[in-house]
This record gives sequence, structure tokens and C-alpha cells, in this order.
Amino acid sequence: MVTKTATAERLLIGGSWVRSRGESYPLYNPYDGSELAHIPMATPEEVEDAVRAASEAFAVTEVTPAHERARRLNATADFIARDREVLGRTIAAEAGKALKYALAEADRGEQTFRFAAEEAKRIQGETVPMDAGRGAENRMGFWIRVPKGPVAAISPFNFPLNLVAHKVAPALAAGNSVVLKPASATPLTAFHLGRLLVEAGFPAGSVNILTGKGSVVGDALVSDSRIAVVSFTGSPAVGRGILARAGLKRVILELGSNSAVVVAADADFAKVFPAVVNAAYANSGQVCLSVQRLYVHQSRWREFVERFLAATEALVVGDPLDPATDVGPMISQAEAERAESWIEEAVQAGAQVLVGGTRKGAVVQPTVLVGVRPEMKVMCREVFAPVVSLVPFTDLDEAFGMVNDSPYGLQAGIFTESLDTAFAAVRALRVGGIMVNDTSNYRVDHMPYGGVKGSGLGREGPHFAVEEMTDLKMVVLNL
Repeated sequence: MVTKTATAERLLIGGSWVRSRGESYPLYNPYDGSELAHIPMATPEEVEDAVRAASEAFAVTEVTPAHERARRLNATADFIARDREVLGRTIAAEAGKALKYALAEADRGEQTFRFAAEEAKRIQGETVPMDAGRGAENRMGFWIRVPKGPVAAISPFNFPLNLVAHKVAPALAAGNSVVLKPASATPLTAFHLGRLLVEAGFPAGSVNILTGKGSVVGDALVSDSRIAVVSFTGSPAVGRGILARAGLKRVILELGSNSAVVVAADADFAKVFPAVVNAAYANSGQVCLSVQRLYVHQSRWREFVERFLAATEALVVGDPLDPATDVGPMISQAEAERAESWIEEAVQAGAQVLVGGTRKGAVVQPTVLVGVRPEMKVMCREVFAPVVSLVPFTDLDEAFGMVNDSPYGLQAGIFTESLDTAFAAVRALRVGGIMVNDTSNYRVDHMPYGGVKGSGLGREGPHFAVEEMTDLKMVVLNL
């Protein structure tokens, strides 16, 4: 259990927990301001030590049998299940995530490791009919997948266990080694996971954990030629910078969204509610897939708004460690102030707040806006806060056009009882995933996950991440 007594954390380098030679910074609970820990800031020399350790460990991990990789990943999943309560309370304390969602994240983290364990045992290739080409009649060909090398995993604050799992577990399943840089705001969960990975028997240096400044740790990892893969989740600006510095290595980027959901005229409100409310406000809206834009058919507008407002006002806002809480604080007061300023800016430009719109410390009350316009920040950028904008429409093509009028394209949702309407959305919407009779926020951890346009490059989900983190090797036998 997280206590009020701050601990001094250490870096994981080469299989040992080492005290950093650099400075440290205090980590605070975003809800009550209590000090949780002192977090080390890795030096350039420690980054070098970690990359060297990962490079040396790769000689071991790339030849580790699949069954042994799977066993260790399953053991890690077992330990996550064992430590579920501790992990959930750690996530709630450092991220401000409501405890029920934090515990659900622990469950998902366990499942992600189990999916990765399964993938470790089915990395395979295919035969190639060489005699399809003239002159190759006496040759036999096949290709296999081989691990690429050390992976730099740079994870965000909003899912400090499961989004780490989506990078680390597939990398280990594929036979790679890892240097993990967790978000500076939520490193405690990653440190706990690191201890579980060591307990599960992963070789020294196969998993390294560094905390510190992006300009010191992140930039060095991205630009190091020994790093074969960079897997990053975060802002588009940082993602573009990674692409510019990475050189000739595989880069996987998940860069967020301002996800939309369409509620068609024939939508079944029993399916719509409470799904849209949870998807808008879970984790204080700090989810890449959060419902930020809701397009509702004019014929259902009045009923929808009434029900949505009532459900929003019924949410319990407060201490994330209280099991009754639905919405806790944002990750910091600075982020809450930024969200508040976007709301105020929208109101000044003509939008109306139907509920919420206020802030106390790092807590932003769940907020509903109407009268918004496409150029407002709350519509065209990723608000990453408990703020949702409602927009009426009369024509489905109009709604699809508004959904597509975005620099992002991660996922979208549509509620309809018509297969024709559902497939019209599938054809029209330029996103990486379309959820029919569900929200943009839906994700099960083994499905392909990623977006188009400004939402990033590549796909997560253990099977698909393993493909991103392996190379094809072609073999031709001259018989």
C-alpha cells in the first residue's frame, strides 16, 4: 500500500537496482499533494550503462527458447495478479486514477502479459513458392521472424502499468531486450513491474528502467544506434521529434486523438448509456481514446442531452483512493489549469457550459459543452481532460464529415441498429478502428491498436507489436 512516507527509488540497470549518481525529484499525489517518493534522474552515463546492458543481454534473449520466454511472461502475469491491490493503489496514488479503474488496469496488465506469452510461442514464417519464378525451379524458400534488438520503450502517465505492458511484454516475447523510460509523473508502477520481471527470472540486462528528463534519457535512447526499436506513446510534437532523431530504426508512435462518437437516429439508448459517459470521463478524460466529440442526430438530441447531463451530474468526484469515486484529479494542477483555459476560451468564443466547467486544484469537474465550433481547441485538439462537446446533426454524411475533420484518426464509435449505417461508417471514417454500438474508448488488449493521420505509426496489441519488433529473414535452399 502507498503510504505518506516517501521512499527513495533506484534505477534498474543490468539486473541491479542502483542508486543514481544524479539528482532526484519529489513525486506527489496529484489529489492531496502528499509526497510519495523521491525519483532518480538518470545521468548520461547511466543511460549509456543501460543501453550497454541491454545490448549485451540481447545476445542471451535472442536465443532464449520460446517456451522459456512464455514461461517468464506468464510468471510476470501471475505476480501482477498477486499484487493487484498494491498495483491498483499505486496507480491511484501517483496517477490520480479512480481506484476502480486503477484495479481494472492491473487486471488488463495481467492479461496483456498473458497475451504476449501466447504470442511468444507462435512467432512463425511462411514458405515461398520459389518455382513461381523462372530459373528458381530447384530452390526451396521460406522466411522466419527474428528479434530486431534492444527496444526503447517510452510510456505515458495515463496507463502506467498497461501501456508499459504493451511495450515491454511484446518486446520480451519477441526475444528482444528493453530499456524502459516511464513517464516522470507515474514511475512507481513501472518500478514495481520491474521488480516482478526480475522475480520472474528475466536475464540481467534484458529489462532496464531509467527515469529522468526526456532531454537526457529519451533523446539519448532515441538517437542511439544500438537501439533497434523505439516504441513511444505521447504527444504529436514529441513524436515528430523522435522521427527526426531516430535514424534507421523501427519507430512505433501512438500520438493521441480527439475521438468522436456518432449517435444515429435509430440508436438504442440502452446501449448508448452509460457507455458514452464512462468513455468521456474515465481517468478524468486522460485517455487517448476518450470520447471528446459526440455527434447526436437532431431527432434524438433533446432526450440525449437530458440523459447525458443527468448521468454526468451523478458522477462522484473526489479522492481516487475512495472506492466510490468515479472521477479523480488530473495528473497535475498545471494540466487542470490548461483544460480550464480551453473551456474558458470556448465559452468566450460562443460555446455554452451545460454542466461542470469549474476547477479546484488538479480536479476539473466533468464538463459538457454545446454551441462549439470546429476551430475551438476543445474540438480540434486533444483536450485530455473530463470535457466533452455535444453537436447535433441531421445527415449521416454530415456527421461522418465532422468526425473526419480532425488531424487525428485513432478510433471512432457509432451507435446504430442498421447494418447499412454501420458499414457506411466503416467505409467513410478515416480512423484506425471503428466500434459499432460502442464508444471510441473500447479496446481489448489483443486487438490491433493504432491510428492514421496524426494519431501515429504502427500498431500495438501483442501479436502486432511482435511483428513491429521483429525482422523478416528470408532463407533460400539451392537443391
